[in-house]
Amino acid sequence: MNNLTSVRPEAATKQRYAAAAKAPEAALCCPVEYNKDLLKIIPQEVIEKDYGCGDPSRYVKPGETVLDLGSGTGKICFIAAQVVGAKGRVIGVDMTDDMLEVARRNAPLVAERLGYANVEFRKGRIQDLALDLEKLDAELIRRPITNAAALLAADELAEELRITQPLVASDSVDVVVSNCVLNLVEPRSKRQLFDEIFRVLRKGGRAVISDIVADEEVPVSMQSNPELWSGCISGALTEEGFLKAFADAGFYGIQILKRDEQPWRTVEGIEFRSVTVQAFKGKQGPCFERNQSVIYLGPFKEVLDDDEHWMERGVRYAVCDKTYELYGKEPYRQHFAFIEPVKEIPPAEARPYACGAMRVRHPKETKGHDYNATTEASQCRDGGNGGCC
Repeated sequence: MNNLTSVRPEAATKQRYAAAAKAPEAALCCPVEYNKDLLKIIPQEVIEKDYGCGDPSRYVKPGETVLDLGSGTGKICFIAAQVVGAKGRVIGVDMTDDMLEVARRNAPLVAERLGYANVEFRKGRIQDLALDLEKLDAELIRRPITNAAALLAADELAEELRITQPLVASDSVDVVVSNCVLNLVEPRSKRQLFDEIFRVLRKGGRAVISDIVADEEVPVSMQSNPELWSGCISGALTEEGFLKAFADAGFYGIQILKRDEQPWRTVEGIEFRSVTVQAFKGKQGPCFERNQSVIYLGPFKEVLDDDEHWMERGVRYAVCDKTYELYGKEPYRQHFAFIEPVKEIPPAEARPYACGAMRVRHPKETKGHDYNATTEASQCRDGGNGGCC
C-alpha cells in the first residue's frame, strides 16, 4: 500500500477499493455474523470481495425501498433484496467502477435465484446523492473539458443534472443503510453527507448505519495518512460526534442499536470500534393543540428528548399533536402512556400550539371541564381467576 502515501483521501479510497474488488483484502473488514440463510443465493465472489463492520440489513422490513450507501460488490443489497421481497426495492450507490462491475455482473444471477429482480446499482458519491456520475460522464464525452470555460460549463451541467435528473430523488426512500463507508468521506463533506441522507428519506423514514467510530478525536497526523484513511481509521468520527452528526442534520430518535465491546483496531492508543445507529426523519412541521397528553413510564426518574422536552416519570404532560404522534412510534412508544381527549378535536379545528417547556396538563383539560360521569367498577384483570382488584 506504499503507493497510497501521497494520494488524497478520496482518491486513495477509490484506488484501494478498486484493488479490493479484484483481490480480497482482509484488513478492510471486521468480523460480522450475517444470516447464513440469506447468504446462500449470493455468489461467492460477492461475499469474498465485500467489506464492512456490521449488518444494517437485519433492520430492513418487507416491502421497503432501501438505499445502500457505498454498496461495493452488493452483498448488503442482495441480502436486503430477500428481506424486502418482490414488492420492495433496493438501490446501491457506489463510486468505484470495479465494485460496480462485480455487483452488476452478479445481479442477474441473484435475481434468477430469487425469482424476481428488485436491485439496481447506480454510480455516485454518497455525499452527493443528487449527481448521477454516469449521466455526467456521458455528457462530458459529448462536451469534453478542454479549457477553463468548459470546466465552468461542466460545473453548471452537474448542477442541472442534480436538479432535473437526480441520482436519488428527495423523499423517495424508506430506509438508508450503509456498512463501514461514512468514515471514508472527507471531513469537509461530512455535513453534506448527513444532509443528503436526510434529504432522500421519506417523512417517517430512517437511517440504519454501521460504521467505525473512535473513542478519542483522531489527530491531524493520522488524518493526513491516506492508507489509514482508506483503511476506515483516519476518517472515523468520535462516538458522540457520530450521534451529533445525525442530530445536526435533523434526525430524531437516534439510538445505538449495536456497539462492539472490543475495539476492531487500536492505533496510537485510540480505539476504533463498530457501532450500528438508527435515526428517524419526520419531526419537522407545525405544532397544533388537540388536548392530548403523555405520561413517561420510566425507568428513569426524568428524561430530556431531542426537542428539549424535559419530563418526570409518572407526570401527565401536555404535548402538541406532532409530538403525540412521534411518541406513538418507535423508538419511543413503549416508554409512554397516551391519553386522548374525551371529545376529539379534529385536525382542521386544532389551534396552533407553542411548543417549548413542557407543562403539566390537568386531567380536566383532557376530559372536559363539564365532565361529570359516574360509572360502575370496571372488570379487573388478575390472570383470569375471576377475582376482583
